[in-house]
Order: sequence, then C-alpha cells, then structure tokens
Amino acid sequence: MLKVNVGDTAPTFCLPDKDGNEVCLENYKNKWVILYFYPKDMTSGCTLEAMDFTASLPEFKKMNTVVIGVSPDSQKSHQKFVDKHELKVLLLSDEEKKVLEEYGAWGEKSMYGKTYFGVIRSTVIIDPKGKIAETFPKVSAKGHVDSVKEKLKELQS
Repeated sequence: MLKVNVGDTAPTFCLPDKDGNEVCLENYKNKWVILYFYPKDMTSGCTLEAMDFTASLPEFKKMNTVVIGVSPDSQKSHQKFVDKHELKVLLLSDEEKKVLEEYGAWGEKSMYGKTYFGVIRSTVIIDPKGKIAETFPKVSAKGHVDSVKEKLKELQS
C-alpha cells in the first residue's frame, strides 16, 4: 500500500542512474513527474511497462512531464535492460530500497501461497510544485501507461 496520498509533498530523494550519475527529484521542479516503481529488470511485465513508457515519451514530453522508473536492481542491470530494449526512460537504482519503502512501494506480497517482501508495482504522479497529484497502487503493467496518460491529461486541464 502506498504511503503517500494525493496532496502530500512528495518525499525527496537522490538515486544513481544506469551510468552512476546521481539524479534527484528536486532536479525536476516545475515539471510533472511520473514516478513508477517496478520489481525487476528483464521480466515480462517490467519490460512491457518500460517499453510502453518509452513509446509514450514524446507525448509526455509535450505535457512537460518526465518519466522515472525505480527498482532495486543495480546500475549494471539497468544498463543491460536499457541496451537490450532500447529504453529511453530514466531508470534509477534503489538497491537499499529506501525510496521504495518511503513511498510504500516495498512490502509484503504473496505468490503461490508463499509470502515474501518485494516491490509492489505502483506509480505516483507528482505535480510541478512537488505535491502528489495522483497515486496508482498495485497496478498491472498491461494498459497502465494509457491510464497514467489519461489521468495526467485530466490533471493538466
């Protein structure tokens, strides 16, 4: 369950990208930010989501919006993921899971009757003033980017 709600100030953070450059949320003041949390590079759902976001980047750019994906994968893993699928989205590495935990995207999951901790696929939209404008807890990768795009258009109108 996401720990952030609409109207909250988005928790700030700095995380490394695939090249080891530090990227901070505050670098995107005056822009809309789609911050999406995903479980693992190279898996089918995560690849679909990253490719859908990449395909929609020109539209998001026209809406003054940047797309940032966060997972606990390493920078090296992100590099391979980006290269293999020609991804254009900004992927950040949260190996210590601090940002995932702060936003509530790290938690208990269950599969085949077993309970474990992992990334809960979720997304938040942050407005240009740094406030949470919308939350998408527990999303399905298929069709998610279109839902985010529609909500963003609604928020900006």
